[in-house]
Amino acid sequence: MYVTTIILAVLWGAAAGLLVPRAAYRLSVAPEEPWRDRCPAEHVLAGPARGWLGGPGRQDCATTGSPHTAPLLTALACAVLAAATGGPRPELAVWLFVAPFAVLLASVDARVHRLPDVLTLSLAVAVPLLLGVAELLPYDAGSWRHAVLGALVLGGAYLVLHRISPGELGLGDVKLALPLGAALGWYGWDILFFGAFAGFLLGAVYGLGLVLLRRADRSSAIPFGPFMLAGGLLGLLLGAFTALP
Repeated sequence: MYVTTIILAVLWGAAAGLLVPRAAYRLSVAPEEPWRDRCPAEHVLAGPARGWLGGPGRQDCATTGSPHTAPLLTALACAVLAAATGGPRPELAVWLFVAPFAVLLASVDARVHRLPDVLTLSLAVAVPLLLGVAELLPYDAGSWRHAVLGALVLGGAYLVLHRISPGELGLGDVKLALPLGAALGWYGWDILFFGAFAGFLLGAVYGLGLVLLRRADRSSAIPFGPFMLAGGLLGLLLGAFTALP
């Protein structure tokens, strides 16, 4: 069952990751601009009712970046989450559901330094609700109450940091902190603090590296969403692993 769960998680991640490049291209616009509805080759990406995901794609409709990166990253994230969880626990379904959206958010933020509300706010509602369902099922390894409190605590902490230094942390980061706090809080306060700290540490190391390579200075803005998500992944892996019987 353990190996089967990992294989299914990889297949799910690869399949869901195939949808990420088109969606990332559609959403990678400035806040005042509408979502893209055509690719660089002028092929129609979506009709009026197809939302941010868009309609069926064309193989020759090129978007920025390699089309294989997102499926590989999503499959890898799903694989390590399934491996750390140790089997088909109900919260694993939540992590696997969220993984493609996390890769999508990281892709958009890396391109245009923006975390779209359509994703962050949807996840802020979906993650606590799904974890609430997970707690009702057998073999769960977390606490829904801690998840809700974790969302409030991490979201509140990021809001305070945004108020102190809005140039360093945007409102998109604050909104992303809500589902991230819920996911990390599911495993307890120590995992919440670890995941949040890991995100800041990864972002600081990346920024310092850019400065040392003279590709940026101390005033340069970097997209923080990918590091928040990477730290969150590390926290979930630690929480899932330590929760094993």
